[in-house]
Amino acid sequence: MYEKVETQIDQLRDEMKNDLIEMLKIPALGPDNDGDGEMDKTEFLMELIKDFGFDEIKRYDAPDPRVSSGKRPNIVAIKKGESDKSIAILAHMDIVPEGDLDQWETDPYDPQFIDGKIYGRGAEDNGQEVIAGLYAVKALTEAGVEPHYNIKMMIVSDEETGSQYGARYIIDEGAVDEGDLIVVPDHSESNGKFIEVVEKSGLWVKITCRGKQGHAAMPGDTLNANRAMAEYQYRVDKILKEKFYSITNELFSPSFSTFEPTKREKNVPNVNTIPGKEVQYFDCRIIPEVDVAKVKAVFEDAGEELKEKYGTNYEIEYNRDSEAPPGTPVDSEVVVKLSEAVKKVTGHKPAPVGIGGGTVAAIFRRKGLPAAVWCSNHNMAHQPNEYAVLDNMVRDCKVFCAMAMTDD
Repeated sequence: MYEKVETQIDQLRDEMKNDLIEMLKIPALGPDNDGDGEMDKTEFLMELIKDFGFDEIKRYDAPDPRVSSGKRPNIVAIKKGESDKSIAILAHMDIVPEGDLDQWETDPYDPQFIDGKIYGRGAEDNGQEVIAGLYAVKALTEAGVEPHYNIKMMIVSDEETGSQYGARYIIDEGAVDEGDLIVVPDHSESNGKFIEVVEKSGLWVKITCRGKQGHAAMPGDTLNANRAMAEYQYRVDKILKEKFYSITNELFSPSFSTFEPTKREKNVPNVNTIPGKEVQYFDCRIIPEVDVAKVKAVFEDAGEELKEKYGTNYEIEYNRDSEAPPGTPVDSEVVVKLSEAVKKVTGHKPAPVGIGGGTVAAIFRRKGLPAAVWCSNHNMAHQPNEYAVLDNMVRDCKVFCAMAMTDD
């Protein structure tokens, strides 16, 4: 039975390419990215899938007065199978801005098919998987095959800017069931060889050191914020590494938590003035085995200690404080079934991994819903000259079908 569906998918290859091209012509930028939302793309998709064989197609429109329609739409389309469980595939229709047009070799909203790749903004992130998931249902329908699992295709808004009007909204509206096998096809490496099952916690720390500005020739009348911040950075960096680098989790690469001093704001414009204010940032990616509160304590304790030494004040802010939820067990049904399907289609068994960034899967995991993150991609998200590989899209469509079907 699977071979019949696989053949049908191959026959739909050109249709998949053409529909992705047409969809990419429609910008879908949220208002946080100076756009008017996802309504036009939603209407295109609703018209596209009306004859694909879905048994139910429902819209979940999140109110948002910032866009002209007043709504941020989400589509949940279901093809029924033999089971009462669903393979729930969540892909997103919103995109990020195109960025510097001088870096694009093609018009980001006039998609081109060149050497097996579809170029355009949103091609890989996440249009490829929107089309792959939808065509899994069309292929099953046209092949006359009933899947074992239901296929629940969830196409959401607002993934790029927080998911308040997308994944979070449809969960709150009851569109996701407790038994759903949730797949988020929005991250992978090496063409689908990994399944992401856990994330690092994210902590962005802003440290403001306040001293007293003055003339460089008269340091006795100043409190040099630059010197005080330099020692603070050195001390915090050293303590974090001593305390936490030896704690590892082999699902991640690197396997340990990372604590990187990054941005430093501009201080005085001239050489002969001692700065009275310094602002430094750290980007921390913390594995589940490390207590985020203990990491915060390092930043705060160092500020108190150096305040006594230099007389400067240290203000600690957490611009991002996202503690990762428990990961999806590697032996969970969604990971096992997805792994089997990937191996069936590609011949390789994907390895479970953790990642340092955040995905929509964390939203499901916080609700106690296991989710697996997987797709085939070239990591072109947010880059100029973004493209989707047609072979990847077709292959992922086959994986979704294989996952929804029984083993026969």
